[in-house]
Amino acid sequence: MSDLLESREGGPVFAGVELGGTKVVCGLARSDGRLIERASISTREASPTLDEIRSVLADWREKYGPARALGAGTFGPIELNAASPDYGLIGQSPKVLWRGVNLVAELAECTPGPVVVQTDVNGAALGEARWGAGFGMDPFVYITVGTGIGGGVLVGGRAVTGVQHPELGHMYVPRAPEDLYEGGCANHGDCVEGLAAGPSIVARWGARLSELPEGHAAFRLISHYLAHLVVNVVLTVAPRRVVLGGGVMSNDALFRPVRTRVLALLGGFFAPGLIDDDIEGYLVPPALGNDAGVLGAAALAMDAVSGGR
Repeated sequence: MSDLLESREGGPVFAGVELGGTKVVCGLARSDGRLIERASISTREASPTLDEIRSVLADWREKYGPARALGAGTFGPIELNAASPDYGLIGQSPKVLWRGVNLVAELAECTPGPVVVQTDVNGAALGEARWGAGFGMDPFVYITVGTGIGGGVLVGGRAVTGVQHPELGHMYVPRAPEDLYEGGCANHGDCVEGLAAGPSIVARWGARLSELPEGHAAFRLISHYLAHLVVNVVLTVAPRRVVLGGGVMSNDALFRPVRTRVLALLGGFFAPGLIDDDIEGYLVPPALGNDAGVLGAAALAMDAVSGGR
């Protein structure tokens, strides 16, 4: 029966859940990356949010049949070691009411297949690498700048993790001499997230970057921090392309000063034939837009069952 259903509907379906600080995006995708269903819900306390996720996926199950697997990309920190008994457990997250929630256990009823987890930014990186701006680029880095700052590093198509997943947003970078803001990171104060993420912009100027006129001092200051972050990542990972996404980077006026500062900081030293000659093609926005995260989560599900075949 399931084979007939898959044939009639165009192949197996895979569920993806992107769990963000303010909203959750649920999606259902085919193995070629076509997103056939998408729903957005508000991130609230764990219990009602998870109930709503399960309800959305249950409705889609009635329409399309069971998803073969489910992938979730989430805010962290989260245990990513599949061999650990705590696999999928959210740790000391700034989302205090989500601490101790095990996403693998909570979402197990949504599919008869495996449930796999990854960080939200690693999920977005995977989505862009599979179907977007990172296609054919290895190594590849995706940096998101929004409520927080995070980075996903893919090598050989897989996210780099070690004792924990990398936290590029908590890197320390040189402070701009004119910047007197103490920093807004609850853990580190003036790391790059504390100095350049969305809340730090509002704390300084009382408005989001999108609400400030082009040429405002905010663009110069934020580009200073983001360019240093990008340069540190470029010199460490040597990626073939870097994507800058997230709500703050949705301001086109920010890309130009970031690119200019990256070139100035590199000083023609590193891969000039690639970076200096084509900075617009090297440091780019996401091609999948707001669907990078949910498609990346679905890609995780596909990979959990032999690439979705």
